[in-house]
Amino acid sequence: MAVTIICIVILDQVTKLITKTSMYLGESIPVIGNFFRFTYVENPGIAFGVRIGNPVVFMGLSFFAAGLVFYYLYRFRNEGWPVQLSLSFISAGAIGNLVDRVIYGRVIDFMDFEFFDINIPSFSLLRFQFQGYGMDRWPVFNVADMAVTGGMILLLFYMLFLPNPVTSYQKTISESSNG
Repeated sequence: MAVTIICIVILDQVTKLITKTSMYLGESIPVIGNFFRFTYVENPGIAFGVRIGNPVVFMGLSFFAAGLVFYYLYRFRNEGWPVQLSLSFISAGAIGNLVDRVIYGRVIDFMDFEFFDINIPSFSLLRFQFQGYGMDRWPVFNVADMAVTGGMILLLFYMLFLPNPVTSYQKTISESSNG
């Protein structure tokens, strides 16, 4: 799975370098009309541009999250290929975006899709008032983001429809220690 991680990180970094060197910040190039564009943005925050005030805390959390993914990658190293592949995708995406944060202080994003508009009106639930939410375009993303999302979807699918990775891992350990 190391080859998968390396290939995804290289693809991610090459596409970001091409974007950074061939477009100016904020530039948008239509590929399929308004549906798909290359739009060069730099994201100083986490997912969907959410910002954490202290950059040192933010960088620490990023390294912690990457370490956690590697811990699980190691812990489930004997698990089936769906778990290995999903954790490899997640770790590759984490590395790709972490490299950007270390080098540039922000993540380079460039894929811009118009999937559907999201409009959630404000509402009250159990005496709590929730603000509405609206989104006209999907947030701009990159190859690392696709890897993390794809890995999470694969892992979720595996956990919902296939044997539980923790249970099967513990069963493997107990069988190997008894045999």
